[in-house]
Amino acid sequence: MSVDVLSRNNVQMRGRGSQPLIFAHGFGCDQNMWRYVAPAFEDQYRVVLFDHVGSGRSDPSAYDAQRYSKLSSYAEDLVELCDALSLRDVVFVGHSVSCMIGLLASIQRPDLFARMILIGPSPCYVNHPPDYVGGFERSDVEDLLQMMEKNYVGWASFFAPAVMQNAENPELAAELEGSFCSTNPKTALQFARTTFFGDNRADLVKVTVPALIMQCAEDVIAPITVGEHVHRSLRGSEMRMLKATGHCPHLSHPGETLEVIREYLHAPALAAVQ
Repeated sequence: MSVDVLSRNNVQMRGRGSQPLIFAHGFGCDQNMWRYVAPAFEDQYRVVLFDHVGSGRSDPSAYDAQRYSKLSSYAEDLVELCDALSLRDVVFVGHSVSCMIGLLASIQRPDLFARMILIGPSPCYVNHPPDYVGGFERSDVEDLLQMMEKNYVGWASFFAPAVMQNAENPELAAELEGSFCSTNPKTALQFARTTFFGDNRADLVKVTVPALIMQCAEDVIAPITVGEHVHRSLRGSEMRMLKATGHCPHLSHPGETLEVIREYLHAPALAAVQ
């Protein structure tokens, strides 16, 4: 089981510490996206990097469209990974859709996790007026998915700069576009459906692990209204507004991202919410 899980998710472990620090990438990305942040923690933590099934260098034979039509299946993979490595007292750092994957895993197995660090989390990307502003109308998402299906390369070229929101550094959008294009288009389309049509708002109140929400400015994927909703719903959570713009501060503003994570980890841990 251990070897299967480690190869399935292309698990990489580094560091000289004992407490595990797991980094989970967002949609259309892989573990390489953490290269400016993860190494800074290797002196004090056991850093664990992995690729979601269907992404990066994960085992392509492990992908099953029906299984991975639910975020809960990705959460099950995360739990299996922790068990395979006998990880406990885990600090989980998730970006974008991986935030909800991590929270779902913590609901399944709260005994595994000590803290959750959530960069640009969203439990639901679609607006549900009048009470919830997710950032997208359902028709917007349907149009986006239709574009992915008809012209995947064109979609990647359009979507990457909108996600990154750092026009002064075009190389960042180019990297994200390249990451999108390195993913199997059919797999990416399925993951996009799972991500953008998911609604996990009701799951937030089930979380008992302390959490930090890191909210960027000008984030079209997870706007401030969403971050505030997550903060209100996760009892005992903390929220930090970043100066960073866009949806990928670990790429565009790694220094600030590192500083905020370190401050949170060095602060006294909150008790688990009952």
